Amino acid sequence: MTEPRDAPASVGATRFARIRAALEARTPRTGWRAGVWEFLLFGFKQGWACLFGGLMLGLLLVTHMSWPAEAPIARYDFLTVAALAIQIGMLAFRLETLAEAKVILAFHIVGTVMELFKTSVGSWVYPEPGLLRIGAVPLFSGFMYAAVGSYIARVWRIFDFRFPGYPPRGATIVLAVAIYLNFFAHHWLPDIRIGLFAVTILLFARTWVVFRPAAVDRRMPLLLGWLLVALFIWFAENIGTFARAWTYPSQAHGWAPVSLAKLGAWYLLMIISFVLVTLVHGAPDAAQAADKPQ
Repeated sequence: MTEPRDAPASVGATRFARIRAALEARTPRTGWRAGVWEFLLFGFKQGWACLFGGLMLGLLLVTHMSWPAEAPIARYDFLTVAALAIQIGMLAFRLETLAEAKVILAFHIVGTVMELFKTSVGSWVYPEPGLLRIGAVPLFSGFMYAAVGSYIARVWRIFDFRFPGYPPRGATIVLAVAIYLNFFAHHWLPDIRIGLFAVTILLFARTWVVFRPAAVDRRMPLLLGWLLVALFIWFAENIGTFARAWTYPSQAHGWAPVSLAKLGAWYLLMIISFVLVTLVHGAPDAAQAADKPQ
């Protein structure tokens, strides 16, 4: 669908919402200028949705390149404190809603549990010291998972997502739980991720994501949307490992690109992430993006 939709009545409720509304109102009606403007506005909105993750990646790189050896606190501890400060700041300045913060907390818990297990079996390591940690896992690592949750929750409302053809919510929850358990169980039992991919395709083959980059609606298959986001996260993971935030066994003797096999893992994690966010936004087939602080 590409029919215009009315802007919400309270679209000027926050600073970002006012900027967004002003930019959308300036969209040319026809011609190549309309396409270019829509593309630029799409990038602006995506950047805004990635704010938390972008700031975290920036901190990883800056501290990797310039953290002084004589610093009074460990780099990992600084990253934990900085991530918490970013989260508090986003709430204080109404860049994120309280409901979205609850999603991010859930991501932090789910991610930290996975980190504790994966580091215990040697899937990856955190090579630097620090006090703010649980076992071998520094607390900032949970914020990296939280960045994914923050992005999904924010992009959902910024682009006014709708999901025609969304499968029964109960089935998606069962799939997400199965994916999460397989991340643990495949170390002892047969890896069923191929079957999980097949079930994902069966459930979501007819599902579209309808979004509004500018003045009109666009759409794409939800499965494709997840792949694009998973690819972006894979690129971000390469940056994170380059910055020595964590390392895989293949990077023990120097940085190397993260295996493309991890792209599949991130794709499956995207499904867990998406289902967690639906617990805040409600059933996607009935969800309408509320005009909340953006």
